[in-house]
Amino acid sequence: MSHSYTKIWLHAVFGTKYRQSLIKRAFEETLHNHIRHHLEDDFGCHIRAINGTEDHVHILFLVDPKYAVKDLLKNIKGESSHWMNQQNLTTEKFAWQIGYGALSVSESNVNQVERYIRNQKEHHRQMTFLEEYENFVRMHGLALLLQTVETV
Repeated sequence: MSHSYTKIWLHAVFGTKYRQSLIKRAFEETLHNHIRHHLEDDFGCHIRAINGTEDHVHILFLVDPKYAVKDLLKNIKGESSHWMNQQNLTTEKFAWQIGYGALSVSESNVNQVERYIRNQKEHHRQMTFLEEYENFVRMHGLALLLQTVETV
């Protein structure tokens, strides 16, 4: 094959520092649009869905293979924190947690993950972010992976 082709869907999720309720409805869409434009314009990523609640954000996007996932997410989180603080949209200092979740999504599951992300508000009427995170870890077999990393 003379050309290289990639199509890697990524479902990323990250929360505010200490899970503080810092993302208010009044500017939530502005923050999501800022993140969307930064990923699209500066990293060539295609965003399929972005949504969240007052303490976290989910993004479903196509990864440009020129960039490592860790570098993309570090940049997005750092730049958006800086931008939020420059905009003075919240009275408290805005920051994201250090870590994140990032999982590849098969083409056959893209629509399902997109619906899940678009329905975050409804979803979190029944489940907290911490409960969602614990389910996320359990559902994707990350608990075993985390235990393995901790014992090495």
